[in-house]
Amino acid sequence: MQTFLIVVQIIVALGMIGLILLQRSEGGGLVQSGGGGGGGMMSTRTTANLLTKLTSIFAAIFMGLCLLQAIIAAQGVGKKSIIAPIAPLTTPVAPVEAPMSSMPVAPASPNVDVKKVPAKKTPVK
Repeated sequence: MQTFLIVVQIIVALGMIGLILLQRSEGGGLVQSGGGGGGGMMSTRTTANLLTKLTSIFAAIFMGLCLLQAIIAAQGVGKKSIIAPIAPLTTPVAPVEAPMSSMPVAPASPNVDVKKVPAKKTPVK
């Protein structure tokens, strides 16, 4: 259904482009470049009125098709909040512990001199 509406909308848009190009602007439109004498079927004024009415009709059809496609597109979308999380976290992540260093740690108090603190002696087997 949406593909059909898009095709119809493209046809209406192309028709509207053609109608707008045929209308007389301040410099003259494509209607006047058709050649021929003044004894044609329609006068310039009648042609301008017809083209204006057809352009208005095509514009109304184009707007209606746009609204219809927006309504159809909105029906397929579920009501979701954009603030809601995408997927809830199911398993908690455990904090990673830093590996134990074999280097001695400096004392926390600034009053203790590191050079005077005796090192731990481990018994050798």
